[in-house]
Amino acid sequence: MSKRIVATLSSVLLFTGCVKEISSDERLERETRRSEALKSSTADDLMGMKCDDITSELSKARDDSAPEDKRLAIYSELFDKVKERTTRFDEALSRNPDLAYQEGSQQIIAARDGCVQSSADVRLDFEGLVRELVNLPVVDDIRDGKPVKAARLSFESLRSAIEKLNLDDKDSLLTRLANAEKTVEVKATTRKRDK
Repeated sequence: MSKRIVATLSSVLLFTGCVKEISSDERLERETRRSEALKSSTADDLMGMKCDDITSELSKARDDSAPEDKRLAIYSELFDKVKERTTRFDEALSRNPDLAYQEGSQQIIAARDGCVQSSADVRLDFEGLVRELVNLPVVDDIRDGKPVKAARLSFESLRSAIEKLNLDDKDSLLTRLANAEKTVEVKATTRKRDK
């Protein structure tokens, strides 16, 4: 090699300097800047929003000694409440994923997971009560010393609960409820005619 080539290569090496190898962690840290998402008002709202407060209402709804129409109303309210909170969590986290994946976001994720679990618990209990009521919507009653068929509770509130749950077999449940409603109406009109 000539002295000129050696001198040129030496100057190029001196000019470019030494290449320092960096680790993948350092490269990842450099590429991902910490966002200020956890300091936003949305994060504060999400950290304060929990579904732990529904436990007392849920125990009232589970009380078998309470009137069924009251239990149905409580379940309906709870179902709406936890569904709305879960939806708010999902919307906020889909708009700003940094809220879920940054260091310190465990409280938000735990609150969302709590709401998802509460939503599942309320839905399961609510569905169980609705199915029980649809299985036996008409009961035997005695009026004026005669046995008659009577509605166990308001057919309209039960129909509303079935619609709210939006079950796979909703049409079947509504049909069964409509048939039961007809038996009560037929008995009621027959009694009126007899008088």
